[in-house]
Amino acid sequence: MTTTDRPEVLVNCAVSADGRLAYAGGRQAKLSGPNDLARVQWLRADVDGILVGVGTVVADDPSLRVHWERIDRPKGRSPTRVIVDSVGRTPPGARVLDGSTPTVVAVTDRCTRTFPPQVEVIRAGSDRVELAQLFAELKHRGMRKLLVEGGGEILASVLAGGLFDRMTVFVAPTVIGGSTAPSMVRGPDLPESRPSAPLVLVTSEPLDDGVVLTYVPAGSPNAPARPLSGPTHPDGSRAEP
Repeated sequence: MTTTDRPEVLVNCAVSADGRLAYAGGRQAKLSGPNDLARVQWLRADVDGILVGVGTVVADDPSLRVHWERIDRPKGRSPTRVIVDSVGRTPPGARVLDGSTPTVVAVTDRCTRTFPPQVEVIRAGSDRVELAQLFAELKHRGMRKLLVEGGGEILASVLAGGLFDRMTVFVAPTVIGGSTAPSMVRGPDLPESRPSAPLVLVTSEPLDDGVVLTYVPAGSPNAPARPLSGPTHPDGSRAEP
């Protein structure tokens, strides 16, 4: 699937140094510092939609709004919230259903749940939400740029399906460890000879006490002629070794 069939898709997340999205059992971890939080708000302000899975909604109850107060920018229109929820597990009192911002819930044919009238429902798939089908429908409805924020199963599906154009990861200077803390991507094991998403590192930028890594898919026209080597300056230029 190409960007002619789907929106431009940006993936963003924050992880610990050992690649965990949250604490044990999925408890929310505050991994981003103030500058990274502002960076995320700039990303949100520049897209037409923000997508998360229902697991993130159940665990964190996010608003998925742009916090304009954190960025030096006049308040603009709110991106559409897109929730991937195969069978309708979004809690009735979840903030994403409050009607304050346009919201789409993507479900499957198995879902019998009725959502509030202000929420638009898209059916995309019979057993699980087919992201390629969903993305094509979002593009058909005028969505040009989509930000995917998680969680691990959504990230795994987007990356493995090659349904993205750029990925940014803030790596926090902490190790969470344990056996139940969710990793950045989750999904079935794959053979060593077939990585789910070959990437090319484009920039590595210090931010707060961590680092922001920016990747594009291997083979992307936006990939550099040769992989990044050595540290970069805060402006993204490569430092001499």
